[in-house]
This record gives sequence, structure tokens and C-alpha cells, in this order.
Amino acid sequence: MRASLLQIDVDLKETVADRRDRVAALVRAQGGTDLVVLPELWPVGAFASDTFAAEAEPLDGPTADAMSAAARDAGVWLHAGSIVERDPDGPLYNTSLVFGPDGELRHTYRKIHRFGFDQGEAALMAPGEEIVTVELPDTVLGLATCYDLRFPEQFRLLVDAGAQMLVIPAGWPAKRREHWRLFAQARAVESQTYVLACGTAGTHAGVELAGHSMVVDPWGDIVAEAGTGEEILTVDLDPALVTKTRHDFPVLRDRRLG
Repeated sequence: MRASLLQIDVDLKETVADRRDRVAALVRAQGGTDLVVLPELWPVGAFASDTFAAEAEPLDGPTADAMSAAARDAGVWLHAGSIVERDPDGPLYNTSLVFGPDGELRHTYRKIHRFGFDQGEAALMAPGEEIVTVELPDTVLGLATCYDLRFPEQFRLLVDAGAQMLVIPAGWPAKRREHWRLFAQARAVESQTYVLACGTAGTHAGVELAGHSMVVDPWGDIVAEAGTGEEILTVDLDPALVTKTRHDFPVLRDRRLG
């Protein structure tokens, strides 16, 4: 199974429409890949909270339309990162979109843990409530977003729901880059899963982003890692390694709590 993580540089001098078109072209260029992953809130920037309300979209809005067409043209499963979703009833959500190779929107995930300590995202967006998994032909994805990484109980629930690969788009700040790496490896080790952690690059809204998208295997080894700039990270994964790891080192069998 081949996966490509697209570490997008979110420059707020670039319009949302222009970035949407540019990212769609990058997705189309990934034909032959099984799974393509984009970062969190790449259309608007994860820290550009003053634009969230103005740039919020429905699930059939312009970003979803563009990503649907790009997934269909490339023939790939596309985790299109997340958008600021405006629910028809009014609330805003940080919502991930997953498209099938036919371009159909198969699953959405509303971020459960909102960052900001009563400011920014935490003040402007409602929390998601549901654990989400996505069944692919060769594996099962468990979905989480950025700040969710700090809450291991969510990942236990994803494992219990059958997750074998954890896909985590993010807009993680550079000043906590080592936490990003630590948590990605920890979630892989404790869940005995692959972790596909796709971050943003560049600086926006005065915040330098961490970059360093990475793929971590079920033993916690980083098998591929990007730098700090815009980059496409492509890796070949063996879904059978998850089953083998859990068989050879059956730590999940010994759980006593939860």
C-alpha cells in the first residue's frame, strides 16, 4: 500500500481559491498512490481564527467539490485534511473529509478536542462527538486531528473500533515540534498501528508551523519524515505488519482497564 502525505505551505498571501486549485493539482499528480493525506485546515490556516467564520463551508462547498474531483481524477483514496465546516444549524466544526477513488465523500470526522484554552478554535468551534474509522480495501483507518494527539483515550477507542492505521492531519506549531514527534511515536507504540501524521509548513497568522510530517510504524520507528518546507512524503506500507506486530507482541491482549 502506497501513501502520500502532502505537507502544504499555508501562506496567507495566497488566496484560499488559489491554494485550493494548487492543492487539487498536487492531489491529481499522485495517481498510482493508494492513499493521499492533506493537513489540518489547509484552506484557511489552522491559526487564522479571525477568518474561520468568513471562510466556513458546507460539506458540499468549494473545497469539497475540488477535492472530490481531484480524488476521482487521480483514482485515490483522499483524506482531504480538514475544513472549517458550517453546519446548517449554525455551529462551526473542524471537519475532516475522506473521499473514495470515485470522488464520493465517504466519511467525515469532526475534531473532538479543540485547541486554544477558551480562545481561537476552542471558542469558535463546536466539538465533535463521534469516533470515526474508514475501511479501505487493505486496512482500516482511524481518524483524529492535531490536538487529539494529546488524548490517548481517543486512540484506544479507535483501536477497539478496528483501526490499523491512524491518520492525523495537523497544523502543529514549530515551538512544540518535539511533542509532535513524541506523541506520533507514542500513539503508534501503544496502539500497535501505523501513524500517518501530516502537518503544515510555513508561517501564518504569526505562528511558525512545525512541518515534519511523518510515518511511524507499529513499533514506533519513524520510517519517513519531512523537513520544514512544503514537501510530498511518499511511503510504501505493509498492512500485514500491524497484524504481525500484535501477534508477536500481544500487549493489547493484556489490557485490564478500559
